[in-house]
Amino acid sequence: MAIEEGKAAPAFTLTDTHGAKVALRDLKGDWVVLYFYPRDDTPGCTKEACGFRDLWKPIEKLGVRVYGVSPDDAASHQKFTTKYKLPFGLLSDPSKKMMEKYDAFGEKTLYGKKSMGVIRSTVIIDPKGKVAKHWRRVAKAADHPAKVLEALQTLIA
Repeated sequence: MAIEEGKAAPAFTLTDTHGAKVALRDLKGDWVVLYFYPRDDTPGCTKEACGFRDLWKPIEKLGVRVYGVSPDDAASHQKFTTKYKLPFGLLSDPSKKMMEKYDAFGEKTLYGKKSMGVIRSTVIIDPKGKVAKHWRRVAKAADHPAKVLEALQTLIA
């Protein structure tokens, strides 16, 4: 199933940093950003997470919920969150089933070599549970959070 703007976001239930269940159905009524990243505490993933952290005040003012999603477990997420003082939740998808539903896991090319892995991407979901914006492949992790904020400001205004 491909992610399409204007269509319903695929349902999911994942575990957060503290072991609590987070389900899409429980987020209805809120704007939600799901950003998918390969691994905690790696250079690109850290830049992206810290970018969202550094823009947290304007994102929070808009009332948006932000979740980073990776295959890492809760213990890894806890270390990553603590080390970089991340003010938003991280969700664990070790089976990668949710990431597959969101086109965030599949074939990718790195240095000319094809492999299967997490595709750095982002989805904004509106309060009705529909996909408002989808970045299929994020090229520059450090610059991406600012683009997400800009899109949110336009969508919510």
